[in-house]
Amino acid sequence: MPINYVQAAFSLFQFGAGLAQFDAEMQAAQAKEDARKLEAFNIETEKVRSETEAVQRHNDRLEQFRLNTKANIAAFSATGRDIGGTTVKAFMERQKEIAAEDTRRSDLMGMFESMKLKQAARTARLEGYAEKKSATLRAYSGLFESTMSAAQTGYSSYTKPK
Repeated sequence: MPINYVQAAFSLFQFGAGLAQFDAEMQAAQAKEDARKLEAFNIETEKVRSETEAVQRHNDRLEQFRLNTKANIAAFSATGRDIGGTTVKAFMERQKEIAAEDTRRSDLMGMFESMKLKQAARTARLEGYAEKKSATLRAYSGLFESTMSAAQTGYSSYTKPK
């Protein structure tokens, strides 16, 4: 059987192009996953920053309560009011409850923010995995398609003997 060298060369070119496309798509798939991993890392960094801010808000509120308590005691003492009196005790107890409520609310909001960011990081990783898997399947599909096309072209390069 004589060989049509132009068609055979074209068949090899098709196969080589298919391999190059496969490699490019596999690199793109990895790049997509890497980008999502970086996004997840950045979200986790934001989560740590948010948690640190929540602790700082908590500590600031407690410090504010301590300073206000000292100022109130000084003010009551300066006006000659009995610090052990029921009115002053009730006032101080109410201030303590308000500070505790404020810190609980702030801590709860910090926890919710942390959970939201943790979920966002998890979602970014899963999306990266899914994008990589999808791109990988497209790459293999393209490689299979180019291989089949090259095989058909290569097969047709052989002419039947007369």
